[in-house]
Amino acid sequence: MKTKTLKKNKVNVVTLGCSKNLVDSEVLMGQLKANKFDVEHEGTSDDHNIVIINTCGFVENAKQESIDTILRYVEAKKEGAVEKVYVTGCLSERYKADLEKEIPLVDAYFGTRELPKILKTLKADYKHELVGERLLTTPQHYAYFKISEGCDRPCSFCAIPLMRGKHISVEIDELVNRAKTLAAKGTKELLLIAQDLTYYGLDIYKKRELANLIDKLADVNGIEWIRLHYAFPSGFPIDVLDVIKNRSNVCNYLDMPLQHISDNMLSSMRRGITKQKTIDVVNKIRDTIPGIAIRTTLIAGYPGETEKDHEEMLSWVEETKFERLGIFTYSHEENTHAFNLKDDVKAKVKKQRADAVMAIQQEISFQLNQKKIGNTYKVLIDRKEGDYYCGRTEFDSPDVDNEVLIKANNDIYLSPGTFVNTKITEATDFDLYGELV
Repeated sequence: MKTKTLKKNKVNVVTLGCSKNLVDSEVLMGQLKANKFDVEHEGTSDDHNIVIINTCGFVENAKQESIDTILRYVEAKKEGAVEKVYVTGCLSERYKADLEKEIPLVDAYFGTRELPKILKTLKADYKHELVGERLLTTPQHYAYFKISEGCDRPCSFCAIPLMRGKHISVEIDELVNRAKTLAAKGTKELLLIAQDLTYYGLDIYKKRELANLIDKLADVNGIEWIRLHYAFPSGFPIDVLDVIKNRSNVCNYLDMPLQHISDNMLSSMRRGITKQKTIDVVNKIRDTIPGIAIRTTLIAGYPGETEKDHEEMLSWVEETKFERLGIFTYSHEENTHAFNLKDDVKAKVKKQRADAVMAIQQEISFQLNQKKIGNTYKVLIDRKEGDYYCGRTEFDSPDVDNEVLIKANNDIYLSPGTFVNTKITEATDFDLYGELV
């Protein structure tokens, strides 16, 4: 029995997984709003009659979270708390037949590229004139900016091509128009995302055009920061470094997932690069742009990873001193190339190895942050939390990197999206404290 009144055509969109999924949810929400739906993102009002769950299917933990979320809303449907539950995204793309069989109370499952089909099911029109329009779920002053879909890379451990398909670039003119639309609404920072930024343009322009794209986006009035996420090291277009160096509104920041350093592991992972070439790429980036912050991501416990491979990774992390680093434990994903290998590193060992890497990185981060004390940086304010304003330098991306904490006082109000010059007065492993200059 229903215990409360549900609003008709009120949709709650729940997003799981990465920033690319978040962009998909924002586009969906923009279309729904244009069709006169009342829509919110991960709403807490509990008066919506429709729930759309945008799932992740990347690794085991993410898959389980998606399934648990689906089951929770199916239970809510049984209790009359919602009327319709729809599932979209990567998990749905990858396991649609299994999900339909195992969780039949979901009203419909959709893949990653079936936005028009979702809208049709909801009796909404797909408005072509709104292509690129979004209802931002982030603070208005920054937005994730997807420049392509899918991936053509053959990495052995990755299921993304199974869920997102082949690489498809969005044309430069279209992306510039999208950036102008966002800037007109108050967006100041674009966080460029793709499965692999460096592949941009190969499909439609027959050459790598990332540098040209960034240059065009940097011309958009109102965009003060452009940040690059997820660049593949093999075949990295060196001309991108010149754009980062020469354009003042392109952040000295590069997210480049390297995954490992052992030649044995890199070969098995099908990364198309060697240890020495990886080192050369990192050195080239740092030589061209002194002071750049490089974020990388690694994998611990990949099939066949020996203690020697792990020690090699530890030494390399210690020597390279990445400004930002994260590490995942390997997840054995069916239908990937690595699934043919024996998942022979025990879960406990995977975690121990990941923890060992992060212990080194924690000390590196502390030492690098200590060197910032006394320096003044341009800081973008994201929010106020308790007694502090929380912001970021150009070297920090939202949610994953350092924050700058500025003690709030009654004399000055800093609204989100404000840039302020801040002198660093104190530093911990992953946070900086500062005062306004």
